[in-house]
Amino acid sequence: MKWLAGLLVIMLALLQHRLWFGEGSVQEMWRMQHDVQAQQEENSRLADRNRVLEAEVSDLKGGVAAIEERARNELGMVKKGETFYQIVGDNNKP
Repeated sequence: MKWLAGLLVIMLALLQHRLWFGEGSVQEMWRMQHDVQAQQEENSRLADRNRVLEAEVSDLKGGVAAIEERARNELGMVKKGETFYQIVGDNNKP
């Protein structure tokens, strides 16, 4: 009878070890839940970025204002009849 109880205790210990430390364990489940949450946050951030880019593409395809703004900011272009002023600060003053 003692050997049966001992065998049951050993089996219980092996099953508990697998539950806490083996493949598919509680620790692995917690880690995977953390990974899923991090991936969902990354997906949300990228979806927001995609919406901004889609809006920019739509503006560039359909509107002249967006193209004009890009030409002014990125290429330094000005319209006919406009005067461009550039103010340069003194780098020696604090």
